[in-house]
Amino acid sequence: MQSSFTPVPDVSVILPCAGHGTRFGAPYPKELHCLAPGVTVLDRSLEAVVELAKSGLNVRLVVVFGPHKLDTVSHLARYADIFQMVFVYQAESFGPGLDGAIRSALPLTRGPVALVLPDIVVAGPDTPGKLLDAFRRLEVADWSVVAAEERDHDTLRQMGALAVTEVGGVLTVGAATDKPADPSGFNAFWGMVAVTESEAHKLPDVVCMGTANPLAGAVALMVEGIVNYNTPAG
Repeated sequence: MQSSFTPVPDVSVILPCAGHGTRFGAPYPKELHCLAPGVTVLDRSLEAVVELAKSGLNVRLVVVFGPHKLDTVSHLARYADIFQMVFVYQAESFGPGLDGAIRSALPLTRGPVALVLPDIVVAGPDTPGKLLDAFRRLEVADWSVVAAEERDHDTLRQMGALAVTEVGGVLTVGAATDKPADPSGFNAFWGMVAVTESEAHKLPDVVCMGTANPLAGAVALMVEGIVNYNTPAG
């Protein structure tokens, strides 16, 4: 009799898909917006996760969803043979926000954890391997971020803002806050976050305003650009 088992994942990736995307303003989930024939925003956001699997890692994708996101769940079936997927409803007790989605997912993660947002696409010729690089940096730091330089204050007010400086030849996050009211002093924003298993319980604080942000001290890996698709559809 042939036996089968689910391997213990080497890394986990949290994909929060429970939001309503009211700012996007379309009659379909923002992550399913078509960018090219057969290619959605979600597909582009998962390119770096696919690259993890191609590197030989066993990847667990923890998808957080709500009852209004069954089309997104259906779309993800195309990745069933690429990495292990588990699905969890966002628990009401954790709240409706992104931090609540992360708290809903954390009990299902194993190993180092990455946060990948389904409406954020990292752009540039060398970007697919950046998440793998971010995980590798966890050998020397508890946190790492994939980030893009940004000076526009209006953009920084809508994103996870970072103050990136060079320390000993390494780009490091000196300060971080989510959606700052005063973006002066920040020069970048993050698109993906990776964290060690021992520090993963602090991941919800990355997206909370008014709390100490654990990204201070993180290693920063810069990319050409990051596109946020949670904006009004044109």
